[in-house]
Amino acid sequence: MYQPPAFREERSDVVVDLVRRAGYGHLVVADDGGFVSTPMPFVADDGLTTVRAHLARPNTAWRAAPCAALLIVPVTDAYVSPSWYPGKAEHGEVVPTWNYEVVHLHGRLIAHDDPDWVYRQINDLTDANESAMPAPWAVTDAPEEFIAKMQRGIVGVELLVERVEAKRKLSQNRGETDQASVCEGLTTRDDRARAVAIAMAPGVDD
Repeated sequence: MYQPPAFREERSDVVVDLVRRAGYGHLVVADDGGFVSTPMPFVADDGLTTVRAHLARPNTAWRAAPCAALLIVPVTDAYVSPSWYPGKAEHGEVVPTWNYEVVHLHGRLIAHDDPDWVYRQINDLTDANESAMPAPWAVTDAPEEFIAKMQRGIVGVELLVERVEAKRKLSQNRGETDQASVCEGLTTRDDRARAVAIAMAPGVDD
């Protein structure tokens, strides 16, 4: 991933937070037909050394394992209008851009067809996503026979992370006035844009 110094994020705690906040990414592997990409929710460990997930058994992506793989984790993104820059009225030398946060996890993909491994994964994934619910649902809330039947239709996958690339392009290359103006402009749009404004608000250079 192209990472200009101003946009490169190397703080491990921030990167882990980005990955966990997204909780979802695009797994990319290569097979005889070329590249295969599949979207999937996942759980990541504290050190960001492993990412665990599962795929539908008919999904061909897991059959490429063991293999090199890339997990693209999109966090936030939004269009930035040049009309938000004060310079538009002063000299007009402004252009559109896009602000975003994204993490690329490179590593080795392993497939797991062990029922115990898969059962732990679906429990961990469920708990991670249900924790904020008023009345969290648990895998054990469903009949055991039903879960066993559903589980036979999936295969576990684990990415052993070897390299992490994180990028937060949040107008760090602009002055404080432009940053504030972009942030204000983003807050007037939809939830997607407001998420980028929230990412910018604490101070992108902290």
